[in-house]
Amino acid sequence: MEGNGIPRGRLVIFSAPSGAGKTTIVRHLLGLDLHLAFSVSATTRPPRHHEVDGRDYLFMSVDEFKGRVRAGEFVEWEEVYPGRFYGTLRSELERIWASGHHALFDIDVIGGLDLKEIYQERALAVFVRPPSVEVLEERLRVRGTENGETLRMRVEKAVHELSYADRFDSVIVNDELATACAEAEAIVRRFLAP
Repeated sequence: MEGNGIPRGRLVIFSAPSGAGKTTIVRHLLGLDLHLAFSVSATTRPPRHHEVDGRDYLFMSVDEFKGRVRAGEFVEWEEVYPGRFYGTLRSELERIWASGHHALFDIDVIGGLDLKEIYQERALAVFVRPPSVEVLEERLRVRGTENGETLRMRVEKAVHELSYADRFDSVIVNDELATACAEAEAIVRRFLAP
């Protein structure tokens, strides 16, 4: 146990609209000596060409996902897009904490807030905000993973998600990546300091 009764295992949660840059910031943090381990989320969406099952996501069918929900295996889960479920398995947190690390999340906005609600002072919830919706839309377009319809859906969802920013412990505006990474590192170091 740490001081004030908080167990050593903590949660560092990064949430943002798709395309805001949270994944790049999370990768930066994983490269530092902060005793962080990436919490691999479960999803029912198909893998993208570069993604590896068990490293990027735990890919599963809708039936398997729903079965695990019924079995109480998820700490949190939600249907992020119609027919696309995402969630955090309790076993993933246990694995990370058993290894002596803190869990680092790259997770959607509602999932991040759910984890913060469950773990309270054991969790740091950071919102990564794009400089504007227009910049976000351009980043998504350049990424090349969206068609016209999915791009429109992601931008609409992003506008909605931006309204949740004030419910997070910290907000980082990712206008200049190096600055955003440095700010994220400082916030996380303060949170994890003994």
